[in-house]
Amino acid sequence: MSNIKLFENSQIRSIWDAEKEEWFFSIVDVVQALTESANPRRYWSDLKRKLQMEEGANELYEKIVQLKFRSSDGKMYKTDATDIQGIFRIIQSIPSPKAEPFKMWLAEVGKERINEIIDPELTIDRALQTYLQKGYSREWINQRLQAIQVRKELTDVWQDHGVKAGREFAMLTNEITRAWSGMTTREYKNFKGLNKENLRDNMSTTELVLNMLAEAATKDITQITHPDGFEENKAVAQRGGNVAKVARESLEKETGTPVITQQNSIDFAQLIGYVSSEAKKK
Repeated sequence: MSNIKLFENSQIRSIWDAEKEEWFFSIVDVVQALTESANPRRYWSDLKRKLQMEEGANELYEKIVQLKFRSSDGKMYKTDATDIQGIFRIIQSIPSPKAEPFKMWLAEVGKERINEIIDPELTIDRALQTYLQKGYSREWINQRLQAIQVRKELTDVWQDHGVKAGREFAMLTNEITRAWSGMTTREYKNFKGLNKENLRDNMSTTELVLNMLAEAATKDITQITHPDGFEENKAVAQRGGNVAKVARESLEKETGTPVITQQNSIDFAQLIGYVSSEAKKK
């Protein structure tokens, strides 16, 4: 999947990697946008050589890949690309007035992160403000924050029962999601037209509640049955997800309406905006 992102009046070619769930951006395009160089390829070549001499640059080079992007002549050519983390690292090395806003923003984000480590409550406050700015209702936000707490309780229990953070967490989450919704996490995202976005942030209140029920049920069953290791926890995850599946099917029978919707956060924000504007008219 390919796309073109606009940076002011410049085009930044990008490709979505569905397997890694990451956007990859053409480095030359970013360099061109920030430096307005007459020869961005040469500029990037010189910068890359300079970065090679810097200590700790190996991590950046591991993120640089060769991908085919469509050129102005309509043909596909391989060029250096990297994910958003790599792009930010490159921006930090570009002495350009256009790069300064990004550098200031990154510095501010770093400061906020340090403050949140010192006082974790700030993380919750920031999450609340971010959701409000995106147009979510306070009722939805309260459910979302509660879902975060339920998720944390589940992952803590998983770790206590021999499940490894990262890949195994993701695989068990897939089992829970598939059990109650009939779709894997990736299939659910595709159904809603999502790429990198968080699936829970794009659920309706009802979807969110059922997902929370599935995770809470998995946690409760785990604490009673004490599974050990991935395979035993996988079976429990399926049982926990099935609790929410029964609730979903019962609700759909009562309402005659599918619980799982293709609506995402954009649709929800538009709906909230519409309701708000209509309320002001009255």
